[in-house]
Amino acid sequence: MKLSVVIPAYNEAEGITDTLEKIYAKLSSEKIQHEILVVNDNSKDATLQVLTNLQQKIPTLVVHTNAGPNGFGYAIRYGLERFSGDCVAIVMADLSDSPDDLVAFYNKLNEGFDCVFGTRWSLGGKVYDYPSHKLFLNRFFNNIVRLLFGIKYNDVTNAFKLYKRETIEGVKPFLSPHFNLTVEIPLKAIIRGYSYAVLPNSWTNRKHGVSNLKIREMGSRYFFILLYCLIEKFFSRGDFKKQW
Repeated sequence: MKLSVVIPAYNEAEGITDTLEKIYAKLSSEKIQHEILVVNDNSKDATLQVLTNLQQKIPTLVVHTNAGPNGFGYAIRYGLERFSGDCVAIVMADLSDSPDDLVAFYNKLNEGFDCVFGTRWSLGGKVYDYPSHKLFLNRFFNNIVRLLFGIKYNDVTNAFKLYKRETIEGVKPFLSPHFNLTVEIPLKAIIRGYSYAVLPNSWTNRKHGVSNLKIREMGSRYFFILLYCLIEKFFSRGDFKKQW
């Protein structure tokens, strides 16, 4: 099963080389057929040049530039319309996600699941240098999600997830243009009846650049997509359920 790794990149020139080299080395050592699809989200720094140079060293690297509209969610959606694999992982450009976890998720998906979700907050999960203000908001929002949707999964905002191609097609169309896409995709998958496994994963704060997540701007957007998914859950009468 071919794995596609979709990575959104905005002004990641400083750190993306390390990320891509480590992902490529790990997937190659495990003999996993793959592509690494980076979406340059109209970066203003040298990201595109760095990526172009890396294509000479990483034969599985595919580079696209999203001319616009731009934003984290738009960049991922751009990649999700263009990946060639049988399954797709969403991975950050700053190496906050571990290549070892990527392999573990891939192996778990091969057991027959439609999705594999990561959790940083259960036994085996780890976080390194996680900002305290983000930690409070993360646990607050995720606990609200668990209560409203009646699920045990406790890290829906974790972007690091893996989906079969059929799952991605089954949760379209996407609405979220920003970081709330990381909530929209898994909640739709759960609501629509796709099977999923949850594995612990690690998260490490970036060493280069700054995060593009603006918490004040994202609050209402997260709750919008949460409300949308609740409406689907309770009022769609199963119209979007997975066709077995």
